[in-house]
Parts: sequence; structure tokens; C-alpha cells
Amino acid sequence: MTSLSLQFLTMGMMLLSGIGMGVIFDGYRVVSNELRFPRWTLPVLDMVYWLAASLLVFRVLYASNYGEVRAYVFLGLLIGVLCYYWLLSKPVIRTVKWLIDAVRALIRFTLRTFDLLIVKPVVLLYRFIRVLIGFGTALTIFLLKIVLQLVRPFWLLLRFLLGPLTRPLWRWLGPKLSSLQLKERWDKILSGVIKLWKRLFK
Repeated sequence: MTSLSLQFLTMGMMLLSGIGMGVIFDGYRVVSNELRFPRWTLPVLDMVYWLAASLLVFRVLYASNYGEVRAYVFLGLLIGVLCYYWLLSKPVIRTVKWLIDAVRALIRFTLRTFDLLIVKPVVLLYRFIRVLIGFGTALTIFLLKIVLQLVRPFWLLLRFLLGPLTRPLWRWLGPKLSSLQLKERWDKILSGVIKLWKRLFK
């Protein structure tokens, strides 16, 4: 390749590099404004941008003319940047904004679909189970009270008949059972169950 052809190739590559730098800079600027990055991150991001742009330009320059820096290299970059901001800057900014809006709309749609298909059915199922358990508990307590009322006369009669046998046995077992603290343990277990029930189904 002749020296003139190499110069034109290098200048063309620098022109494309300048356009690419403009595209990346506008895209970065729009994204940082739309997503409202913290102000303290902007200098860091600017530094990262210029470092990445310098490395990219040097890589392209090395591929085109083995890294020789000439006046036409800067001329190509300048023409590329000016052509970009003259012809392409506004369309690129509109495109980047449209892409950001499209991503936001897709995220909103995904979240609404997830809420509609998964979250709400789970919440409704949980509420239905709570109502069902509450109704079943109330019905069970009601039936248990009825059964106790029906059984109570037979229990009183049985206790009266077995009184002569159970009283001596109870006098013997009473101190032993008291030492085991069965009533206190049962009250503690019952209190824990009631607290758990209220926490789950309140």
C-alpha cells in the first residue's frame, strides 16, 4: 500500500473514530441524565470515557498505520466529530432516549405481569386459606363446646361414682405432679401457640 493510500485509510479510520466518540459521548450523556446518576460520579465517568476513547483511537491508529501520529490523524478525528455533531447528534440522542423509554416500559410491563400472574394469586390464596382456617377453627370450637355440654352430665356422674377411688389416688399423685410443674409448662406451650397463631392469621 502506497503512502498516500495509507494516509487516506488512516484519515478515514480517524473520521469513523471521531463519529464513534461522538455517539458514545452522547449516549453516555443521555443515559446519565435520564437515570440521574449522583453528581459525584460524573467526573469519574468522564475520566473513564476519555480513557476508553483514547485507547480506542490508539488501537484504531495502530491497526491502520502502526501508531504513527501525524497531522492528518487529528484532522480526521476533528472532521469526524464535527460531522457527527452536525448530522447525527440529534438522531442519536432521540434514539438513545427512545431505547431508554422502551426498556423502562418493558420493565414496567414485566413487573405488572409478575404482580398480576404471581403476586396477586398468591395473596388471594393466602387470604382464602386464612378465611378457611378461621372458619374451620370457629366451627371446631363451636362443635367442641356442644360436645362438652352434652358430655358434662355423664362426666359429673362418672366423677361422683369414682370419687371414693380417685380421691386417695389423687392425694398420692398430687405432690408428684406438682413437682413436675405440668400446669406451668402447658400454659407456656399454649401461650406460644396462641402468639404464633395471632402472628400468622391476624
